[in-house]
Amino acid sequence: MLGIFDAPVQAWLNSPPMMTTIILTIFGLVCGAIANFVITTLCWEPRPISPWVNLAAWPLDEDRRRTADQLPPRSFLDRVPVLGWIRLRRETPLHGRGFWIRPLLIELTLAFGFVWMHQAYLDGQLLPNKINPAALAQCQPWMSLVFFFHAILLALMVAATFIDFDERTIPDAITIPGTLFALVIAACSPFVFLPGELSTGIAPTTLQHPLELTPGWMGGRGFAIGLVIWTTWCFALADRRVILRRGWAKAVTYFLARLVRHPSWKVLMAIWLAGLIAITGVYWIGGANWLGLITSLVGLATGGGIIWAVRLVGSWAMRMEAMGFGDVTLMAMVGAFVGWQASIIAFFLAPIAAIVIVLVRYVITRDHQTPFGPYLCAGTALTVYFWDDVYNLNFRITIALMGDMLVWFSLGTLGALAALLWIMRLFKERFIYD
Repeated sequence: MLGIFDAPVQAWLNSPPMMTTIILTIFGLVCGAIANFVITTLCWEPRPISPWVNLAAWPLDEDRRRTADQLPPRSFLDRVPVLGWIRLRRETPLHGRGFWIRPLLIELTLAFGFVWMHQAYLDGQLLPNKINPAALAQCQPWMSLVFFFHAILLALMVAATFIDFDERTIPDAITIPGTLFALVIAACSPFVFLPGELSTGIAPTTLQHPLELTPGWMGGRGFAIGLVIWTTWCFALADRRVILRRGWAKAVTYFLARLVRHPSWKVLMAIWLAGLIAITGVYWIGGANWLGLITSLVGLATGGGIIWAVRLVGSWAMRMEAMGFGDVTLMAMVGAFVGWQASIIAFFLAPIAAIVIVLVRYVITRDHQTPFGPYLCAGTALTVYFWDDVYNLNFRITIALMGDMLVWFSLGTLGALAALLWIMRLFKERFIYD
């Protein structure tokens, strides 16, 4: 049922419970340590608190370079998750009080969280609550695979969230590898997607849910759509700024020049060509492999497309950047992991999560400005945890009733948002700023 994952998942489920708990704890600690490494090194302004890198090679500013030069040598124990951060308290005079608390809590949270999360998945947290015990037992290999897939997503979202908190930006170094990972795993098996109810029973929530699969998605039309989505994603990662001050002819010239100005265009070109070849290969294999890949691609387009559309509309209406492009690539990555249905739900649950996040952050930091990336990550977490309630009991029925009208409803909502933001800007300009 799980394709190439059948044997390793069965071996995992047959392991002694104590061994699986220990492995999950270590897995969580390692993921937490990697997240902390990413948070402190892949940001715009790296902080010299990471015990895992050679500080001499870091591109630090003058103040942080001075701090790095004063650091004593780090030992092996300093690099051990949790224990290392307790030992590094000795560097408080250099980094500031409490610098070690957040990374320590991240590692502990993922360590204990993975153990709890794995058990919740096996107990049917994501499955319809009316499922019988025999069906639940049959679904455990599937839910175990979904857990590991989501554990990687959670670690990526943790890293993206705290960098966004610190710098109001989300690095491509997180979202691009995360998106590629999701596409590759989805091409191996569609059973990495969340469970949904169909007339035929419980099945992965692939792109056709809640309707039956149409032949077009498995044929040439689906292949063409997949190539367009992939090409658009790669193009979106390039430097696409258009300068119209000197007319369209100069704008096109500058646009093409900017595309190839930075050496990264060669990497993007290589990724695009490799992706075209890989997508074509999976399409010719067909079957479940193509269904998994096209589902992930459609999720990428939906998740990133929603945020991109809101960014464009909001920027036009307010005459200022409404949302960073890092939010676009973040939600594209999330969509590649969870599909288009969960991407839509996560977007609408993000404002609910924002209420709690803003309050907690304000109490801790007294900063009332919070970037949107953490909201999206929290909305995704809520969507997954309450999946049966938000999808099977509600959104699935809504999609089935609305059908193609869902697209027109979304466009109408986007237009209404543009009008509302435009009116708000005019009101501020007329009655507040004047």
